[in-house]
Amino acid sequence: MGSDRGELARLCSGRNWSKAIRLLDSIVARSPSSIHDLCNRAFCYFQLELHKHVVKDCDRALQLDPALLQAYVLKGKALCALGKNEEALVAWEQGHEIAVRDTIDLKQLLELEELVSSVKIYETVECEDVVDASPCDTKVVISEDRFINTSFTAATTDTKTVVCEENSANSKSSSNSDALLPNNDKDHKDSVSSAKDTTVPHQTPKKQPKTDKKNKAKVKKETNGQAEDVEERRSSDETITLDQALFATKVSKSSKSISLDFRLSRGIAQVNEGRYDQAISIFDQILRETPTYPEALIGRGTAYAFQRELDSAISDFTKAIDDLTKALEFEPNSPDILHERGIVNFKFKDYNSAVEDLSTCVKRDKKNSSAHTYLGLTLSAVGEYKRAEDEHLLGIKYDGSFLDSWAHLSQLYLDLAYPEKMLDNLEKVLQIDSRFSKAYHLRGILYHGMGRHRSAIKELSTALTLDASSIECLYLRASCHHAIGEYKAAIKDYDDVLDLELDSMDKFVLQCLAFYQDLKGEEKEIALYTASKANLEFSQFNIDDDVDPLFKEYWCKRLHPKNVAEKVYRQPPLRISLRSGRLNKQDFKFTKHQTSLLLAADSIGKKIQYNCRGFLPNQRQYRMAGLAAIEIAQKVSKAWRFLRNPKNSAKLVRRRDKHNMSVNRGGYCSTSTLSAGSPTSSPSEERVSSGISLSWQDVYNIAVKWRQISEPCDPVVWVNKLSEEFNSGFGSHTPLLLGQAKIVRYYPYYLRTLEAAKTIMLDLKYVNNAEDRAIFLTDIEKLKKIEVASSCSDLYNVVGETYWVATRCDSIAFQGGKTGFDFAIRTPCTPSRWEEYQEEMTAAWEAICEAYCSDPNPTRDSNALDAVKAAILRMTYYWYNFMPLSRGSSVVGYVVLLGLFLAASMDVTASIPPGVQVDWEAILSPDPGTFVDAVKPWLYPSVKMSKSLKDYADVSVAFGTTGSVVAALTSADT
Repeated sequence: MGSDRGELARLCSGRNWSKAIRLLDSIVARSPSSIHDLCNRAFCYFQLELHKHVVKDCDRALQLDPALLQAYVLKGKALCALGKNEEALVAWEQGHEIAVRDTIDLKQLLELEELVSSVKIYETVECEDVVDASPCDTKVVISEDRFINTSFTAATTDTKTVVCEENSANSKSSSNSDALLPNNDKDHKDSVSSAKDTTVPHQTPKKQPKTDKKNKAKVKKETNGQAEDVEERRSSDETITLDQALFATKVSKSSKSISLDFRLSRGIAQVNEGRYDQAISIFDQILRETPTYPEALIGRGTAYAFQRELDSAISDFTKAIDDLTKALEFEPNSPDILHERGIVNFKFKDYNSAVEDLSTCVKRDKKNSSAHTYLGLTLSAVGEYKRAEDEHLLGIKYDGSFLDSWAHLSQLYLDLAYPEKMLDNLEKVLQIDSRFSKAYHLRGILYHGMGRHRSAIKELSTALTLDASSIECLYLRASCHHAIGEYKAAIKDYDDVLDLELDSMDKFVLQCLAFYQDLKGEEKEIALYTASKANLEFSQFNIDDDVDPLFKEYWCKRLHPKNVAEKVYRQPPLRISLRSGRLNKQDFKFTKHQTSLLLAADSIGKKIQYNCRGFLPNQRQYRMAGLAAIEIAQKVSKAWRFLRNPKNSAKLVRRRDKHNMSVNRGGYCSTSTLSAGSPTSSPSEERVSSGISLSWQDVYNIAVKWRQISEPCDPVVWVNKLSEEFNSGFGSHTPLLLGQAKIVRYYPYYLRTLEAAKTIMLDLKYVNNAEDRAIFLTDIEKLKKIEVASSCSDLYNVVGETYWVATRCDSIAFQGGKTGFDFAIRTPCTPSRWEEYQEEMTAAWEAICEAYCSDPNPTRDSNALDAVKAAILRMTYYWYNFMPLSRGSSVVGYVVLLGLFLAASMDVTASIPPGVQVDWEAILSPDPGTFVDAVKPWLYPSVKMSKSLKDYADVSVAFGTTGSVVAALTSADT
């Protein structure tokens, strides 16, 4: 024990708090009732800003000895640092009352009096809007067994950082970017998404956010390297990565330095609370006294970034990195400085530098769980997923109670679509702390992604009991209620989202999305629209024609709703919509024929699954796809029977000519009243039963409607039905590489896309820059460099600026040679391009109909069936290159493929092979023949002749109302 005490004193004298904590862990394990060691460990936790751990140890010590004054002192300081001044005051007042009754330690009595009075003074000053020092700005009192040499002076700056929680997306979103809160801060409040790191929001809540772009694209940008990456972000209005709250403490060289540390904590607390001006004022004071204090620079940079002052933010972060680099010159073997710089590089999206720093750090300090965790996050960002998993596991091994390590590992499993591993990991973390709200939040995200909405609601509700102000949980729970037809509960949650106060831009984006789902009045919006259609025929559910184009555009782009709120058309009042939107209980009681249909749909629909990283299995989407495919097959087979009647051939020619003259190709008017012949108008049951054939738009729109109703919060709409913005092009992007970050779903196609770009550049000898001006590449040396290029960086260095190239897409609709279509990253859906693809899709659809209907018995002729298969794949090829939906084009394309095969009495029995994404195969193929050759080796052998379609009940009759469709999809949640 004596040697342990000596080692403890040495570690504390050297300010090596992490190792001191590990030593105290072993001491406390041997002597659980040692109240002084509990206080000592709490003190060390306080130095590392692990304030929740401080409170936990102090509470444990007070259970053993309620009169332990030191525990009250430390607990109050920790609560104060967390921004919980009222709770801190309660703790100090309790300690003060005990000290007054039994005055044993006059020093601590006086300190408690000073702390209590400082809080009251602070509250008075704060009411006058004056920024002052925190009540935590007091001397540090050390428990009895602690020996600290306050005159000790370190040779260099020694830094420590608390790992912050990962945020989410989603979310995904897509995409995208939620702020993090530090470990255990604010009851583990956080956000989780598909994004792997935190990003500064595009702008403050008061400003209109930029468009969130997601879709297929073929473009080569240079974002490699920190300096160029920063410039790219600044020029393209992308974001700088950093945490909402960054906790770091500098070594205390003197009492003045201790005071700086406490003021730093106060500044960080102000950032957490969204008081950016006050935070900047505090950091300014610190930097006037210590101009090269890295943590203050980082904190001020964070506040500037949230205020949209990106130039100032970049300056502060750069200064922080420079300062840490200089510190390493004096102490090159310091793991703490490497740890700190690695974290800053990670937040700055310089992942390569972060990997280098953090890898060196863990070699020198193998048990640094924070460094292992950040290294895991960084490795995940650059696509080294196995190493990332190993680093997270090491972080857990060295500190099993560090909940954020468990959460980050769970997020990694979510990103990779490993649901079993994720659930097992979350079960373990909840055994450690059953009140860890982020674990329930993550499990809710997983269940939502798997189509288990009722299960997700249960998990999210538990998370909200622990953190009622989590806007991410509220919005996700609202979307789950919305999807399963619980509209009243959904609208209540959407309202709660709108009522919450904002502290970051990402949460403002969620409020914008909630606005589009639930306007707080009688405006036309998605939740009430769906509710109003619940007991009507599903054929009357038509978002594309019924919802205002401007509304849909703002919804898709996640724009500020102020310009659309007063312009959308009226929806029935909330009370009326909800009354008509109550689902009939009978909808959830399925007949024998309905049950048989659902089982068949599940079997067919599971064929849409991509067996690639990042794509979760989703039973709800399987059922949606299966029912849509069967309905397509039923209606197409009926239309084909009509076409095979010779009496209808002349009628068909007349109808086609009329259609070509009257069709509204653009559809991008400012009113929601569109012509009956518009590309997305759904065919009525009377039209189908009368024998009038379907257009290609009618066929695809069946799948589009099913995709819309399956996840009503996803903005799935036809692009040409948006507002006049469509005139200038409406593009969406699917990135493979963002800076140094590799996108888990799509990066596997990076090398093929790179080779495609090189081929185009060598063939055309020019590219287009960001302003659509041609950049000629006729120089022999440049062409040689392009030929041997192995990365985006190599190509960018040849071109010298941001550029894009157009892929080849050979035509079958126009005779006289090959006609190529631009498929640029910026404008894949302009009106002129839409018209060209309209002709292409029409020709492809007519080729399918002709291939099947020209033979009296096509199912008996293998050559005829091969012609039908190839024709279906050719239309699928053009659909994927067309990408005419705001999102969902990929799944809709494959659902239609399955439906057309079924209509031709062919069942596709095989799943999509591992590593294959059918839409990317089409995009990277220069012509339909290449795509057919790529797909048929695994598709054709699985096709079996089948008459099963005749055994299925009519989908449009079995599930005739919107409510019955919702019930059918919801019952998939088993």
